[in-house]
Amino acid sequence: MADVEVQMQFTTTERKVRKVKKTSKTARRESSDNVIDSEVTITELDKENHLTNTNEQGGEYTKAMSKDWHSGHFCCWQCDESLTGQRYVLRDDHPYCIKCYESVFANTCEECNRIIGIDSKDLSYKDKHWHEACFLCTKCRVSLVDKQFGSKADKIYCGNCYDAQFASRCDGCGEIFRAGTKKMEYKTRQWHEKCFCCCVCKTPIGTKSFIPREQEIYCAGCYEEKFATRCVKCNKIITSGGVTYKNEPWHRECFTCTNCNTSLAGQRFTSRDEKPYCAECFGELFAKRCTSCSKPITGIGGTRFISFEDRHWHNDCFICAMCKTSLVGRGFITDADDIICPECAKQKLM
Repeated sequence: MADVEVQMQFTTTERKVRKVKKTSKTARRESSDNVIDSEVTITELDKENHLTNTNEQGGEYTKAMSKDWHSGHFCCWQCDESLTGQRYVLRDDHPYCIKCYESVFANTCEECNRIIGIDSKDLSYKDKHWHEACFLCTKCRVSLVDKQFGSKADKIYCGNCYDAQFASRCDGCGEIFRAGTKKMEYKTRQWHEKCFCCCVCKTPIGTKSFIPREQEIYCAGCYEEKFATRCVKCNKIITSGGVTYKNEPWHRECFTCTNCNTSLAGQRFTSRDEKPYCAECFGELFAKRCTSCSKPITGIGGTRFISFEDRHWHNDCFICAMCKTSLVGRGFITDADDIICPECAKQKLM
């Protein structure tokens, strides 16, 4: 409500005038939540000391607003009713009777929907107004006068009710964040500083690095211990590089020949019984041997070989024992431990 002046006016017939001004003011107060009590000055003029005089020519007049008025001329600016002997409100230098002033200028209470008269305190917040007795928490109905409060969706709440319904909560403990509490945030989640800790060792993360996984937070050490890839041979964490064999991870230095421990990373190798071997060791240990040169037939790199009965030859070693012609794809005749081509066989029989 705007600042106004309310005056009590009385009319008498005595000549002498002495003004006695009694002023009562409601203090202007602005809280941290911007609730403002309007200021109203009420002035009453003592009946024993009149404002109305009879002038030298005979007629009564009224003294108000530092001016002299005929009694019939000092009227309400809105309804023209005489204000002589009545209380009135001064607004923009114009006098109004109490009824007109309240109907034109007074605010309506948000709680009870009644006019907030000049004799009541008008508490305002964000262009809304309340009687002092109506300024209550929407939920628990406690008075909010001189108390902290919050607003949500055009409704007002005491601090406790607001916190219970709307205050953000810690993703760790579920409690609300009190004023001045340090808050740790990551993406759309937030924690108290003490609650922002590794889910395994419970050590507060603070400013240290961390690793999120699903809905949990891990310190680097616990994350590596629980989720990092480990070498199937030494069971230590693979921090960089590594080799995958049969869907299992190995350090490059751990991926070696089962027999001679030569590194197989980037080399040709084969396996037996799920174990890797270099070509040389595999040939020596497991491969068939060529009947001609006695060297192992590994088959690595697409090398072809010939088998006949219980004997085996490298492709290049499968030749006639006499003329040394390749017998691959040709007919041949066995002669004891040798193989010979048909032409040499004929010559040998002649």
